Amino acid sequence: MPRNGRRSLLAIAAALAAAPAAAQEGGGRGAWPQRPVRVVLPYPPGGGTDVLARALVEAMRPRLPHPIIVENRPGAQGVLGSEAAMRAEPDGTTLLVVTSAHNLNKYQMLHVPYDPVRDFTPVAVLSRQILVLVAATNQPFSDVAGLVRFARDNPNRIGFGATEALTAFAGHEFNRRAGVLTEEVQYRGGGLLMNDVVAGHLPIGWTSTASALPHLATGKVRFLAVSTAGRTALLPDVPSVVEGGVAGYDVAGWVAMLAPPRMEPALVREVYAAVSRAYAEPALAERFRALGLEPGLLDPERTAAFLRDDDARWAAAAAAGQIVKQ
Repeated sequence: MPRNGRRSLLAIAAALAAAPAAAQEGGGRGAWPQRPVRVVLPYPPGGGTDVLARALVEAMRPRLPHPIIVENRPGAQGVLGSEAAMRAEPDGTTLLVVTSAHNLNKYQMLHVPYDPVRDFTPVAVLSRQILVLVAATNQPFSDVAGLVRFARDNPNRIGFGATEALTAFAGHEFNRRAGVLTEEVQYRGGGLLMNDVVAGHLPIGWTSTASALPHLATGKVRFLAVSTAGRTALLPDVPSVVEGGVAGYDVAGWVAMLAPPRMEPALVREVYAAVSRAYAEPALAERFRALGLEPGLLDPERTAAFLRDDDARWAAAAAAGQIVKQ
């Protein structure tokens, strides 16, 4: 046989020998995704989590061989869309982006048809979710101390807007620590809540920085406080609730990407790698800053531990009577 032909056969044999190893390393798959991908968002369009998910998907899209889209499936504080994602095939074509209400719902709702930790595959924590206490400009207070005084003089006269379990908890925790009575008013999304605050129909609301920041420069809404124990670099001039005189107040959430249960670890790593590449793009980092989002990417292993710890925190709060099922 000619030398060139012998070399060609050797090259083919080497490639065939390497193929099983490559397939084993990639879980028997090629590059993710092999088909179009939907990212289920179990909340309405326009809120902070919707904004984050769309910015991330936009950054991921140019590097993927197939389309990736965001699909809003709101309802039941995120439960309807989350259940749909849980029941999807774990083949990488369905992903889920949720807030910390995903864990909290189990302790606040009478029936949730899944376990938020056990029945999903963790992919990544995407962001820390700092909340903002906003107020309509037609209210007779301009800071937390003024709100507390007014609420004590007018019990149950102030409604606070909330969109899901975490923002509802933020409002009730404020009531508990400040010794006031304000009434929860549920909204389907942060965009709708902010519209009513700006219009003067809703006295105060708890919402994400991403939902609130677009209204900061309008002069039609007051930023009373951030929900964390200290100030945030996103809003350095906005005091914390603690600075307003409410001792011990510290509430923050997160946004995470999950997948249906039993997804292969190799496939999870492929999805996370695509997310990580998007986070390395300067354009996405700048977009997050402009939107008032605080990135905090965690890999699948650290995400799994983080979600277990978060679930334990809410379990302890429920056992202490700080969360009541309704």
